[in-house]
Amino acid sequence: MAKVLCLVAWLGWLPLPARAQDQAQPVKAELKNDRVLVWVNGQVFTEYLFTADSKYPYFYPVIGPRTGHTITTHKTEPYPHHSSLFFGCDRVNGGNYWQEGLERGRIISKGISLAVDSGRMVVIKQKCSWERPGAESPFSDSRTITIQAPGKDLRLVDFEITLEANLEVQIEKNNHSLFAARMIPALSTQGGGTLRNAHGDLAEKGTFGKPAPWADYRGQHHGEIEGLAIFCDPQDRWFPPPWFTRDYGFFSPTPMFWLENGKLILKKGEQLHLRYRTVVHAGNPAPGDLDALYKKWTAKQPD
Repeated sequence: MAKVLCLVAWLGWLPLPARAQDQAQPVKAELKNDRVLVWVNGQVFTEYLFTADSKYPYFYPVIGPRTGHTITTHKTEPYPHHSSLFFGCDRVNGGNYWQEGLERGRIISKGISLAVDSGRMVVIKQKCSWERPGAESPFSDSRTITIQAPGKDLRLVDFEITLEANLEVQIEKNNHSLFAARMIPALSTQGGGTLRNAHGDLAEKGTFGKPAPWADYRGQHHGEIEGLAIFCDPQDRWFPPPWFTRDYGFFSPTPMFWLENGKLILKKGEQLHLRYRTVVHAGNPAPGDLDALYKKWTAKQPD
């Protein structure tokens, strides 16, 4: 029986959580002047960038567990302002903290540290300021980023952010907002990949505007199947969020395109807390495997 299980696991047929159970990988991080480098089992997994010319902090590359190649992209047509895995927002008190043009608005790192730099996880703490020339800063934000690798085919990036309004803030209806990912063309629906939400809806046609607790993009590249899912916390405002999705590889859980009355107003001192989990996976896990991971995460069970 043991030999059968070993063979099944090697072929990638065993459900993802079970495969990962006894294969946790060591994680290490190093803080540089303009980025945090993260390794899993001695191999680069991602960099969290906050360079002097960045629109906002973002993760790039995001390396697949098997191929050693990134599954996300930036500076890619169409819409080269989509920066891999990131958080931003357009139409905030007249500023644009999403698209090109630093003069239109930027999210600037004001302090970053490694609360945990190695072991079963790394933990990054960061404070940011949303700034635009000639205008008062609408938001200050605090971020906690936790990265783990519970299995050889699994990477977890937990992104928790609290935005605090420095004055009254008005966000107008827009499709450029909050947490988002842009996949490489080979993993996009147009490139032969698959976009699926938690309810089994497929592609842009089936997922656009549909509320769902999670969605997943995956496909084949360099001879392997790899992908990325985004989970949303049930405690977040607007849960389950509608998704803004595109067949060229972009997806984002955001309510801002469907705001009541076309705008959101936050009073001075009001906070908006959001929590996401990014699941980077290989081996073509079934939707039920992602469901199991999602339930484990929302139940706050250890990974």
